[in-house]
Formats: sequence, structure tokens, C-alpha cells
Amino acid sequence: MKHGEKAVEYFCEGYNCAQSTAASFAEDAGLDPEDVLTMMAGFGGGIGGTREMCGAVCGMVWALGIAEGNYPPHDNEAKTELYKNVRESIHEFTEKFGTTCCRELLLKAGCLPKPEPSVRNAEYYAKRPCAHFVEAAAEIASARMKKR
Repeated sequence: MKHGEKAVEYFCEGYNCAQSTAASFAEDAGLDPEDVLTMMAGFGGGIGGTREMCGAVCGMVWALGIAEGNYPPHDNEAKTELYKNVRESIHEFTEKFGTTCCRELLLKAGCLPKPEPSVRNAEYYAKRPCAHFVEAAAEIASARMKKR
């Protein structure tokens, strides 16, 4: 199963956007998905419901860090490469959706951004665009990892 498909599955189970995106990479990193879901819990809702940086993007950056971030602290070349990959991934997401800001993404879809999590039901999933974001973020990270 592709990372994007896994991310959508997690999202449709009720996990937030950051949890869903990151957890789709857990097994690749040798991590327990439950641990990743716990680690990423506060990043949903545009980071804790602030509706700032999209949680799917946060999960994407986390996945890239897991894949490329195990370098010595003074290895500026490796750090530079990771940062470049993160920037390019964020740029790709922005090119696709116009922004990485949760609030703006929701407003574009006609959803009212609020700090509290919404109840997950059929109406939520029919209107909310977030499944598209987690799928795209996971696929962007996956494709960039394969290029390395």
C-alpha cells in the first residue's frame, strides 16, 4: 500500500492530519505506529488547533527528518541537504494547494476554521479537504525519499 493510501486510512479512522501523514511512515522507520500517533497528536489542527502550519505538512517534515536526519550535529552538508529537501517538499505542497496554512486551506474549501477538533461523521468527511492533504503530503515525502 502506498504511503498516501495509508495516510488516508489513518485519517478516516479519526486520527488528525499530522498523525495520519507521519504514521504512514512508522514501519519504514522501524517505529511502532502507536508511538508515532502519540508523538504527532499535538500537531493536528494546524498545530494544536491554531490553524497555522497544516498538520499534514508537519507530518511530511517529520517523515523527511526520520529518513534523513540521523547525522552528526556538525555535519552541515547533511543538514543543508535535509533542509533543501524539506523546502522543496513544502514548495511542492504549496504549488499543489496554494498554501501550507491550515486556516487558508480550510477557508478555500468553505470550512470554518476553529480551534476545537470537529466531530468525525459522514458530513465531516464529505466536506473536509484534509484527506487530500494527508495523501499528497505522504506521497510528496515518499517520492523525495526514493530520489535519495
